[in-house]
Amino acid sequence: MYRRKTVSEKFEADVVVVGAGPAGSTTAYYLAQAGLDVLLLEKATFPRDKICGDGLTPRAVKQLIAMGVDIDAPGWIRNQGLRIYGGGVKIELPWPELASFPDFGLVRARTDLDQIIAERAVKGGGVRLLQGTTVTGPIIDERTHRVIGALDKDGNEYRGRMIVAADGNSARMALGIGIRKRDDRPLGVAVRRYYETPRHDDDYLESWLELWDGERLLPGYGWVFGLGNGTSNVGLGLLNTSKSFQNTDYRTMLRRWTANMPPEWQFDEEHATGPIRGAALPMGFNRQPHYARGMMLVGDAGGMINPFNGEGIDYAMESGHLAADLIVQALARRTPGQAERVLYEYPRILKESYGGYFTIARYFVKAIGEPRLMKFATRHGLPHPTLMRFTLKLLANLTDPRGGDSMDRIINAMSKVAPAA
Repeated sequence: MYRRKTVSEKFEADVVVVGAGPAGSTTAYYLAQAGLDVLLLEKATFPRDKICGDGLTPRAVKQLIAMGVDIDAPGWIRNQGLRIYGGGVKIELPWPELASFPDFGLVRARTDLDQIIAERAVKGGGVRLLQGTTVTGPIIDERTHRVIGALDKDGNEYRGRMIVAADGNSARMALGIGIRKRDDRPLGVAVRRYYETPRHDDDYLESWLELWDGERLLPGYGWVFGLGNGTSNVGLGLLNTSKSFQNTDYRTMLRRWTANMPPEWQFDEEHATGPIRGAALPMGFNRQPHYARGMMLVGDAGGMINPFNGEGIDYAMESGHLAADLIVQALARRTPGQAERVLYEYPRILKESYGGYFTIARYFVKAIGEPRLMKFATRHGLPHPTLMRFTLKLLANLTDPRGGDSMDRIINAMSKVAPAA
């Protein structure tokens, strides 16, 4: 816990946002659009890497469009759906046509994407971005016990009327006020590598439900996402619901899986453009509460990765937009009590929006953690296109909230009746 102290320099703003990934930059953008003075702190210097599949579903595309990001500029590659391999079957599923979301996805390396969104916050909203600023924890007012700022490793203070923690899985800000991870939520590990390959320009994202090394079935699921620039992002993930989670060498597993790929795809050491890198994936609201003592958690800092598919960018941006809207309303209130009532709406709205859906996802990933069940589902589900279209909508959380087709109504009803914890 960090308290007031003599420091080398102080910075002040209406709102301090810690972390300039998609969650933090989106939050900062909408705050600044509303006329607030915003400090956005980033520990690295752009461009910087982030372990990710680099694939963006239509949910994330919608958020980019809403922020005015030019997705028609060079460097973006569109995709029209998901290609799934499993049980000896290959099936291509177009993204659903919905009123609420675009009918296409995108791929963009995180070394580009995060910088693009951060620059949009600066240029489009007037956000003050401070790079190379490693925050070590919160500053807490000794009298009120509220979070009033962030402290960096050099002793500099960044104070604001509101603080937003968008510091990802490290969650130093949340840990600084005692918000711990929930052990009853799924946790994933993902590793990925870039390869020079002729398969870089693809109309579909690829998902592999079975990973074979030529002799036996490996645990987990895999992906191949072409970046359109001569390279593809190839990776795999595994959840802690699998018995293999604790005793797996993920880098070796990726090498064994890609070694079994057709040689003309070039997923080999000779064509690798860098090392295998991995990261943890905090899922299903694994860190709560999302608002406490003057500080909001957005994106990965609040465990907002979808357990169904490992997608986190869309929920990072959506939670950032929601947080910004509520902060703007709260800071306009005349009394602290009125402001608090607004801020406490944030966790309630998050649970109302995603809580039931994430609960269904937790049960789902627990079930498929059993290899025999996963094998049965793959072999008997993939040959049925209607069932797989329903599954795509469910796993990607792509439905129209009102109206829609029968699949939408079933998924929305399931999400509403499932307990939001």
